[in-house]
Amino acid sequence: MSFAELWESLLPIGRDDRTGGYRRYSFTEADSACRDWFFKTAAKRDLRTHCDRNGNLWAWWDTAGGPVPASPVSASSVPASPVPASPVPASPVGNGAIVTGSHLDSVPDGGAYDGPLGVVSGFAAIDLLRARGFAPARPVAVAAFTEEEGARFGVACLGSRLATGAVEPAAALALTDSAGTPLAQAMSAAGLDPAAIGPDDNLLASIGAYVELHIEQGSALAGLGAAVGLAEGIWPHGRWRLDFTGRADHAGTTRLADRHDPMLPYAATVLAARQAAADHGALATIGKVTAQPGAANAICSAVRAWLDARAPDEATLDCVVGQVRARAQAAAVAHGVAVSMRRESFTAGVGFDPGLRDRLAGALAASGVQAPVLATGAGHDAGVLAARLPAAMLFVRNPTGVSHSPAEFAEPADCLAGVAALATVLENLAC
Repeated sequence: MSFAELWESLLPIGRDDRTGGYRRYSFTEADSACRDWFFKTAAKRDLRTHCDRNGNLWAWWDTAGGPVPASPVSASSVPASPVPASPVPASPVGNGAIVTGSHLDSVPDGGAYDGPLGVVSGFAAIDLLRARGFAPARPVAVAAFTEEEGARFGVACLGSRLATGAVEPAAALALTDSAGTPLAQAMSAAGLDPAAIGPDDNLLASIGAYVELHIEQGSALAGLGAAVGLAEGIWPHGRWRLDFTGRADHAGTTRLADRHDPMLPYAATVLAARQAAADHGALATIGKVTAQPGAANAICSAVRAWLDARAPDEATLDCVVGQVRARAQAAAVAHGVAVSMRRESFTAGVGFDPGLRDRLAGALAASGVQAPVLATGAGHDAGVLAARLPAAMLFVRNPTGVSHSPAEFAEPADCLAGVAALATVLENLAC
């Protein structure tokens, strides 16, 4: 099976025909179909599979080795390494398994590549290595982490956070979706045991390194003329919930001077977020908002919004969030409205293991690939796992830089270059 065929087998799942975007939310019908695709894809390759206690999926290529799949990725589908593998340099990688992968869930009306490209490329890289006759000296696995986007329950990278202990089980079980469905209920409906969630120390101890391939969420590689890049680190980032509480009233009879309209301080806060980001060389976005009661001819009683903020360092991030909070409070007072702001999630800045990154760069260079090193403001499971084990990331060129949108795109040739690079890296680490 070629990369294109493997990619096309996943592409229709969860796609909205009206928007062209994806709605693959955790523990829904679309998510179930993605999970089924994962297990069937692994079974065709005779990979051992399991779903861990936190809902994350694993497909293992064990060192004992199963039979080579009947239809691996052909040499014409993905370019082979032009030179023999170089000697393995010293690195911080332990003796455990080498894991690659990403996630299959999406943001509302997200693109096809964010997450799935890493999972599909993991399977394709194994196909390519088997086609070359490579037999790993240590286990290799493809993983798909659950609720990476946080689109349903509001906490990004929930599966990897639970596995590493970054989120307490009780806090996770208290999460609900927009319809009020608790995480525990959603997991139970999907056939999982919510009482079992939590740190998975034995699983993490069995992993020597994690390498995540992801479409670049920006266009730096396009400007550098490179198809593949390496990640230097991830900016610290978080999400804050703002609740503006006013008084519902009639839009046609209530004098402007008598209103307690929470929409006004909310609007001021949106502008303040943009200004704070510009002032500090950071990023701040309010992309989700709900209004109550939500009638076109009524003044709102309450507005709830979520701030996503990211910055090069935590001190700068604190300045951005503090500036937004101050403006929200001042605007609320001016309009006779109450406001509260609380942090819902936070990820500290991550610098990926430099020894592992250098080893990957060396392996790629030996195969003729010069991979630029980039920083990113986007969060990933690799960033969460980096707190517990050596982790690294490969980026595949995104010509427009658009992400979290149906317009997200990578050229087929660049996807194949990503598979080839990932296969080179896995071969180097698992030999």
